[in-house]
Amino acid sequence: MFLSVFDIFKVSVGPSSSHTMGPMIAAKRFVDAAHGAGLPDGPLALRCHLHGSLAYTGEGHGTFRAVLCGLIGMMPESYDREAANVALAELATRQRIRISGREIGLDPESAIIAERGKRLPRHPNALDFRIVGEDGAAVLAETYYSVGGGFVLTEAEMDADQSRKPVSDGVPFPFGTAAEMLEMGKASGLSIAAMKRANELARRSEPELEQGLSGIWGVMDRCIDRGLQGEGILPGGLNVKRRAKGLRDKLEAQRGVNAAPLHSAIDWLSAYAMAVNEENAAGGQVVTAPTNGAAGVIPAVIRYYLDLVPGASRDQVPQMLLTAAAVGGLIKFNASISGAEVGCQGEVGSASAMAAAALCAAMGGSNEQIENAAEIALEHHLGMTCDPIRGLVQVPCIERNGMGAVKAVAAASLAALGDGQHIVPLDACIETMRQTGRDMDERYKETSLGGLSVSLPEC
Repeated sequence: MFLSVFDIFKVSVGPSSSHTMGPMIAAKRFVDAAHGAGLPDGPLALRCHLHGSLAYTGEGHGTFRAVLCGLIGMMPESYDREAANVALAELATRQRIRISGREIGLDPESAIIAERGKRLPRHPNALDFRIVGEDGAAVLAETYYSVGGGFVLTEAEMDADQSRKPVSDGVPFPFGTAAEMLEMGKASGLSIAAMKRANELARRSEPELEQGLSGIWGVMDRCIDRGLQGEGILPGGLNVKRRAKGLRDKLEAQRGVNAAPLHSAIDWLSAYAMAVNEENAAGGQVVTAPTNGAAGVIPAVIRYYLDLVPGASRDQVPQMLLTAAAVGGLIKFNASISGAEVGCQGEVGSASAMAAAALCAAMGGSNEQIENAAEIALEHHLGMTCDPIRGLVQVPCIERNGMGAVKAVAAASLAALGDGQHIVPLDACIETMRQTGRDMDERYKETSLGGLSVSLPEC
């Protein structure tokens, strides 16, 4: 099984990879497909119907705006908020876009319909795009599923993906399970990062890989710095105040003070994670890790390693990203990283497992210790619901990234002190997460119909 490190880590725009990034990509894909589709004569209009979780929490996640941005040609990796504001203002005036030389009606106020209560069977995050004639009949239609982490599939692609079996994919280490990964590592004498690197090099050159990994960490690192400097109230109406800068200021003041508590290192870790997710909540640029909602955990743990672990080396950052991606690929392939599908155990839980594996690797852990670290972190997120208040990726999401990072460090340290032997294999933990997500009530899977979302009526 091969899932690239650049599939797991993608430059994205906040606040959600499944509700913002995915819908933007889906909209752009539909317009691209419509070009040259042989549209009939006569007045035509474009409609988009949102289903399931997208319908319930799309407004808070910026889904409506994302769809419109995609329809006018924007993509997450090159998204510019100010340029988008100008383009959307023009669309509101013109109420039409051009496709294959044709003027297609697109009223931003009415073209996107939230079909609450109508969940399509293949996945909770579905978008149904249609170009319709005067009689309302569709002349071109496609359904897309935003399956988490910015991955988007059509119905045909969804069916093919669900029927797919682990194959070699033309890579030297085609592990589809953690057990296979450990066996291949034992047979080859290579680390998890080295096997993942070899797989990547089967698809791209070494300079491309190194440049890509450096670029991904650069975006993550800059996001932490922006978040540590940001002030004010986050958008959306909850009046959530940014806290990362205040934490940083207080921690800076403690530097060199004899009375500074030992747990200040953990406070820095939380500040790093919260900084990223405050940027995400503000609609800033982040990296899916593996999703936007969990984007703070892995950058925070890497930054914690670089800033606070004695003997840390920046040369380890690519190995950390490769190790994390290997674990993230196993979770996505065998379970899910979508909060709408399995709850936040699939987002922050997956990110914490990936980060724990990465840190354990950087600290010199064996493959068995790395697998143990990932299992410990994931195990202690099992059953975690996704219940964002008002559908905003703010409460409890921002703090939850800090806690996920703390668990990752604890898991990595615990595993590194052991011998890699443990009762529950990572594969069993991933399967348990899949089953738990399947059994979880829909109200607790990114619909904001249960949990914290309804426990604070004043919100």
